Amino acid sequence: MKDIAVFGAGGFGREVACLINQINKENPIWNIIGFFDDNPNLQGTRNEYGEVLGGIDTLKEYDQELAIAIAIGNPSVVRKVVDGINNDKVWFPNLVAPDAVIMDDANYSMGYGNIICSKCWISCNVHFGDFNILNVGCIIGHDVKFGNYNSLMPSVNISGEVIVGEENYFGVASVVLQQKKIGCKTVIGGNSMIIKNTKDGRTYMGNPASAL
Repeated sequence: MKDIAVFGAGGFGREVACLINQINKENPIWNIIGFFDDNPNLQGTRNEYGEVLGGIDTLKEYDQELAIAIAIGNPSVVRKVVDGINNDKVWFPNLVAPDAVIMDDANYSMGYGNIICSKCWISCNVHFGDFNILNVGCIIGHDVKFGNYNSLMPSVNISGEVIVGEENYFGVASVVLQQKKIGCKTVIGGNSMIIKNTKDGRTYMGNPASAL
């Protein structure tokens, strides 16, 4: 089995540990050694899924092959963690829940470090870059393309032919209508509906959503 740890020991980190256990029931490939977290109050503590072994400085010096799943909802923080690890022994697998539905394996791709949680549904000709998070129950329509470092909270619905850039955050149950473009560092509030292309670095709320 391959050693894996979760970076982020909060609630989502524990959920990702559960996801890894789900994967192991179908194909036992992962040995969870614990967690890493930069919160000094958590380091050395233990939850029901393992011990918090240290922070990013510990991980920088880790001298054995280790897979890391980054379980942090803030896309900019995820990028900062990835850039800070800088250890050739560390690698970032894609984790896909066994019950996630991928409609067409032949026309689907992803880079690395992506996390696809339970009950997600992904249509045909969908492509992911690196370090995208799809929380529980997300729906991705046909011909959607994701860049890197995007976080989708539970029940997000992305319609067909949408292009998503980098470091975007989609709140719970938000919706993007078809053929729209989401640029970079956009925040979309929970239950908001995007009916027009967004502008970089803006926050959108409402149905239909407007920039704050």
